[in-house]
Amino acid sequence: MQITDDVVLSVRELSKQFGEGCSYCLDENGELQKNMCPKCHTVYATKDVTFDLYKGEILGVVGESGSGKSTLMKMLYFDEDKTTGQYVLPKDPKNEHNVFEVSSQRKRQIRNEQLGMVYQNPMLGLKMDFSSVTNIAEKLIASGNRNVKEMTDRADHFLEKVNIPLRRKYEAPKNFSGGMQQRVQIAKALSNYPPILLLDEVTTGLDLSVQADVLELIKEIQRDMGVSMIVVSHDLAIIRMLCDRTMVMLDGKVIEHGITDQILEDPQHEYTQQLVYSIL
Repeated sequence: MQITDDVVLSVRELSKQFGEGCSYCLDENGELQKNMCPKCHTVYATKDVTFDLYKGEILGVVGESGSGKSTLMKMLYFDEDKTTGQYVLPKDPKNEHNVFEVSSQRKRQIRNEQLGMVYQNPMLGLKMDFSSVTNIAEKLIASGNRNVKEMTDRADHFLEKVNIPLRRKYEAPKNFSGGMQQRVQIAKALSNYPPILLLDEVTTGLDLSVQADVLELIKEIQRDMGVSMIVVSHDLAIIRMLCDRTMVMLDGKVIEHGITDQILEDPQHEYTQQLVYSIL
């Protein structure tokens, strides 16, 4: 695999299927109903997804529900196993050929040191009964930090960065609003200074004013810290605001990929055209 120096994450032919498949759907001429085999009901959640993420950029992934966006993110964060495909993190000191093939222990290390994840549902990213400080300390401990003062200082730094009042740092996230919970998730994800941040529908269900605050925070983090990001959303307005490049997914496949302005102003695929025209 040829990878240029400015690539921080590279994926090739990444597929995930739920089910064993059959002679019909495994035949390249077999036609699926959307992304499901009409014979054996195997679901092809993603199929041959290939892309690179570059240093300091925000890559958007857009598509309807069931298009494979969230499954893709789960595989990148090792929440879901792949069926086939290659996943390389060139800037990782060990620079394995395919991090899908490394041990579970090594995957945990990569999650803690190379990646940050912000889930649509904060309950997946936070322990709701623990304080915000403890949530952040948990991630720091997982990567080998045992210095209490250093962990507390790091937690204070990032909670301030995401506009969580420090007087509330010992409160449990269950007492916070949805927007505050998302900001605590972002602080936790950033606490180890990961080079890559994964954000999966982080503004869904938030009030418009809160959405705006979270989106502005994401742009500020990218600008100040140079973190590369993958942002999944069904909302083209969010993709337009945040993303340098955009991938459009449909039925598990990438059907269009390019500069965000180009995708939104001159969509080539019929589905992308429908998406764009639906918001005009």
